[in-house]
Amino acid sequence: MPKMKRKSDLPQKTCATCGRPFVWRRKWAKDWEEVRYCSDKCRAARKSAKA
Repeated sequence: MPKMKRKSDLPQKTCATCGRPFVWRRKWAKDWEEVRYCSDKCRAARKSAKA
């Protein structure tokens, strides 16, 4: 079994919409470089602000 990582050891980014920090998630493993928003709510708010 692989060694578990602490949440504080995971990569971290800042959300482009709300400015809050968020950490890496397994579902983002393949496209972590393209992830810009912490949630679907922030992604939707960003799209509606542009329109």
